[in-house]
Amino acid sequence: MLQKLFGFDPTKNKLKTEIIAGITTFLTMAYILAVNPSMFTACGMPAGSVFTATALAAITGTLIMSLWAKLPFALAPGMGLNAFFVFTVCLGLGHSWQFALTAILIEGLIFVILTLTNLREAIVNAIPASLKNAIGAGIGLFIAFIGLQNAGVIVKNDATLVSLGDITSGAPMLAMIGLIITGVFIAKNVKGGLLWGILITAIIGIPMGLTHYSGIMSVPDSLDPIFMKFEWDRILSLDMVVIVFTFLFIDMFDTIGTLVGVSTKANMLTPEGKIPRVKEAFMADAIATCAGACYGTSTTTTYVESAAGVAQGGRTGLTSFVVAVCFTIALLFSPLFLSIPAAATSPVLIIVGLFMLSPIKNIDLDDFSESIPAFVCIVMMPLAYSISDGILLGMICYVVLNVLCGNFKKITITMYVLAIIFMLKYIFI
Repeated sequence: MLQKLFGFDPTKNKLKTEIIAGITTFLTMAYILAVNPSMFTACGMPAGSVFTATALAAITGTLIMSLWAKLPFALAPGMGLNAFFVFTVCLGLGHSWQFALTAILIEGLIFVILTLTNLREAIVNAIPASLKNAIGAGIGLFIAFIGLQNAGVIVKNDATLVSLGDITSGAPMLAMIGLIITGVFIAKNVKGGLLWGILITAIIGIPMGLTHYSGIMSVPDSLDPIFMKFEWDRILSLDMVVIVFTFLFIDMFDTIGTLVGVSTKANMLTPEGKIPRVKEAFMADAIATCAGACYGTSTTTTYVESAAGVAQGGRTGLTSFVVAVCFTIALLFSPLFLSIPAAATSPVLIIVGLFMLSPIKNIDLDDFSESIPAFVCIVMMPLAYSISDGILLGMICYVVLNVLCGNFKKITITMYVLAIIFMLKYIFI
C-alpha cells in the first residue's frame, strides 16, 4: 500500500526515516504559520483566517506532491512572494488584497497550462549540468543565510549591509548553542539528529525566555472573511498583467531552483540528469497556488526547507505526507507548535546549508566557461536574496560567456531563448 500511494520501496526506504524526515521538514518550515498572519494584517486581512488559509494551502499542495508526484517535497505559501503581495501590490501600488488574490489565481491557472504543455519541464531540462549543481550549492548558502538571519546571528548594518549580531545573549546565543548540539548529533551519526537538535534547543529556550508556552489547543478561525474573495473588474488592466507576470516569474524559477537543487543533493536525478516525475511536481505546485488563492493566501510553492527532510533521509512521498499530517495537526494545536522559536530551527537550516554544498565537487572548476556561470549562480542567491535571480543571472552568464568563447554546440535553442527573455526581464521589469 505504501509503495502504491507514496512510491515507498521497503527494500530501499525505511518507514522511521521517512517519518522523522517529514517531521523535520515541517518544523523547519512551520514558521510560515506565524509569519503569514502577522504580515497580512498590514493589508487588512484578519490574522486568524490567514493562519487557517496558510495551513490549508500547505496541506493541499503537500498532499498532491505526496500522493501524485510521490516526492519528499513540501509546499506552503512562499516567503518573498508574500512580501510582494503585501508590501508591493497592496501597500505600494495601492491595490486591494482581493485584487492581489485574483492575480494569484490567474497565475496558478497559467501554471497549470504551462505544465500541461510541458514548457516548465523543458526549461528544467535545458539547464546545463554545471548550473544544476550550482543551484543546489547556492540554495545551501541561501537557506543557511536565512537561518542566521532568523536567529539574529546576522543582522542589518547600514555601513556594511550585514554584520554579526550579539551572539552572547538572546536568540543568537540560543541558535549558536543549538548549532553545537545539532552538530554533535550529526557528527556522531545520531538518527534523527536534526529533529533532536530542534527539540532540545527549544527546551533550552524555555529558561532563556525565548520558548513561550501559550497553550495547547485552539479552534481554527473561519475562512469566511477571505474565502473566494476575488476582484474581477480589473483583470485586463496593465497593472494586473504586470503583477501576474511578476508572480509567475518568481514562482516558476523559485520552484525550479528548489526542485533541481534538492533533487541533485538527494541523488534523485535520472541518469539523463532529469528530475523524476517533475511534471507531477509542477502540477502540484500549480494546483496548490490556485487552491491557496481560493482559501485566501499568497502563492503556494515548493519549499527549499524540504532539504532538511531530504538531508534526514526522506526520499518518497511518505515524507511529504507526514508534513501534510503535521500541518493538519497544527490547525488544532497551533499555540503549541508556534511556541518553537526561530532560533531553535535556525541551526538546522545552517547545517542543511552545509549538506547542500556537496554538488560543488561535480563542477569542473578548471573549465571557466562552466565554473564562472556556476559561481555567479551560487553567490547571487544569498547576496540577492533570491533563488530565481541566481538562476537567471547564471543562465545569462552561461550563454553569453560560451557564445563569446565560440562554444556554440554547448548551447541549445531553449537556452538562447531563455537568456534573451531573462535579459529583457531585467531591462524592462
